[in-house]
Amino acid sequence: MNALFDPARHEPLAPGLAWDEARARGAIQAIVHDTEQACGADGGWPAHPLDEEGALPRGGFKSLYLGAAGVIWALWHLQREGAATLERIDSAEAIAQADAAYRADPDTGECVPSYYLGEAGILLVRWAIAREAPVAERLFAAVRDNIANPTNEALWAAPGTMGAAWHLWQATGEARWRTLFLDNVDQLWRTWAWDEKAGCHVWTQDLYGRVVQYLGAGHGFAGNVYPLLKGAALLDDARRDELYVRCAATLARTALRDDDAVNWPPGFYSPRPDGPSMLVQWCHGAPGFVTALADFPAGRSAEVDALLLSAGETVWRAGPLTKGPGLCHGTAGNGYAFLKLHRRTGDARWLERARAFAMHAIGQSERARREHGRGRHSLWTGDPGLAVYLWHCIEGGADLPALDLVSS
Repeated sequence: MNALFDPARHEPLAPGLAWDEARARGAIQAIVHDTEQACGADGGWPAHPLDEEGALPRGGFKSLYLGAAGVIWALWHLQREGAATLERIDSAEAIAQADAAYRADPDTGECVPSYYLGEAGILLVRWAIAREAPVAERLFAAVRDNIANPTNEALWAAPGTMGAAWHLWQATGEARWRTLFLDNVDQLWRTWAWDEKAGCHVWTQDLYGRVVQYLGAGHGFAGNVYPLLKGAALLDDARRDELYVRCAATLARTALRDDDAVNWPPGFYSPRPDGPSMLVQWCHGAPGFVTALADFPAGRSAEVDALLLSAGETVWRAGPLTKGPGLCHGTAGNGYAFLKLHRRTGDARWLERARAFAMHAIGQSERARREHGRGRHSLWTGDPGLAVYLWHCIEGGADLPALDLVSS
């Protein structure tokens, strides 16, 4: 079984932690309160020591993934859901300030369209909160201008930004957003090529100075098919059928199995050049495959159905991640695989497992706050993402924050 994951990257579930809705609700409000209190005079949050890489932008990060936009979205969403009460922050003013701060001092040194780390994610949050027409125009331009981005993955390129077009189409019904989404589909289809060595269709990424073929939700196949499956109803019948055929074939061809558990390597190489070859976290490995492929129609392929369930077993057996409670490479992100499987199957054991991870993640967050003397204020690596996960464990949701779910 250990061939599917590195035990050193995981820890056992804390013993004796039964699901406690009152504690989960209290943890949500505590995170919200701490996050509000930590907001600086400039409307941003200082980077957490675990998120610091190289030179930091003034006033901290602003992006959806790591910065103010993601934090503001989480606070706004939790308030709208009735999960928490905001006392200090006006979400519309805060996201407008974050947008202006990003343009003045971009997180990565230049303004980029990126959904997770650039302008598109910030603008989508601003539009969701305030519904301003000029913001929609800027968002449209950002998504359009990113179509040909050669990285061919979700963090920087079209597979990320096209999600904004899908959300605007769902929210407004305006034909231009449907057309823009389908223009992105055409780009993904052109770059989704048969690979003789792999024996399936894959994307090639030109990323950080390396040409690679990643598989996970953060940078590769799973993250790229996610928007295609999300918007499958917009595809013509032939392309939709081919999408399902290719997804099933690539899942099966690249899966590594051990009895009734399964995982996928980060990419087409072994071992991984810069670290362990098998990961079990949202960005690389089984959890991200489950969340990305959750919109594959249940019952269409018995093999796909079985692979997703086996991936869930891997996540459960591996246990919570030692990296902490976050979404991208933490316990809450892995827990979303259980919530997706609960929604997909109706089997109560997946919700029970999600809630077990939730209680463990609360303890991880509390310990980290004591250790560092502060909270971790980011959506995808920190406490606000955990707070949204806890809420979903309470009310039975399964939508990944600011990815599946943007407007309440």
